[in-house]
Amino acid sequence: MELTPYVDSLQRELAVAAAAGGPEAEALAERLTAPLDAAVRLTLQEAVVDAAAEITLAMAPGSVDVRLAGRGLAFVVAPAPPEAPSGVTSPVTPSADAAGGDDGNEGGTSRITFRPSDRLKADIEAAAEREGLSVNAFLVRMLTLAVRRSGPAETTSHPATGPVATPRGGQRLSGWAR
Repeated sequence: MELTPYVDSLQRELAVAAAAGGPEAEALAERLTAPLDAAVRLTLQEAVVDAAAEITLAMAPGSVDVRLAGRGLAFVVAPAPPEAPSGVTSPVTPSADAAGGDDGNEGGTSRITFRPSDRLKADIEAAAEREGLSVNAFLVRMLTLAVRRSGPAETTSHPATGPVATPRGGQRLSGWAR
């Protein structure tokens, strides 16, 4: 996707708007168009990346990845992998229940900070490359599958310390220890 036509269109619109303000406004608009080029391109890129992230959420476990291609953008669409034979699931090929449709609760996109160890980061990057996805698209896909597979979050709160029974019959201890 070439961004130049959009940037040029915005510059023409600025010139038309400045013409209504007289010669001083026209001169100012002319001086501003070159410096605004990079800012306009970056803003358009951010809008397209955000749109691709929303599309990825809607089509998970498939994804849409946006990559820089010169001064433009390129799209890589990875459709959901075909369903495995009945009863067989894998982290990449979810069961029909795990990949269920959009429940209407997904809104826009958000950013989070994730600080994995260097080794885990390298493993994530390698797995994303094997899948032909960006790290972001890969993480969105895997987290979507994990969350949908585990069901809704528990609504009961656990105490800050003390043992808590786990679904497998063991105990989990949370809090600080010395």
